[in-house]
Amino acid sequence: MAGTFEVYQDKAGKYRFRLKAGNGQIVASGEAYETKSAAKEGCAAVKRAAADADIVEVTA
Repeated sequence: MAGTFEVYQDKAGKYRFRLKAGNGQIVASGEAYETKSAAKEGCAAVKRAAADADIVEVTA
């Protein structure tokens, strides 16, 4: 089952998104946005960036 982006309003009145895996587990979450449309644009930006993203191991 595909993942789902959920856009919601937090307790402070800001809009946020979270990405849930097919099993319902939250796998990513976004920052606070002033508008719902900005939060939806954040979802779209993640989709665009993740499509071709590499996995990079960072060491201290």
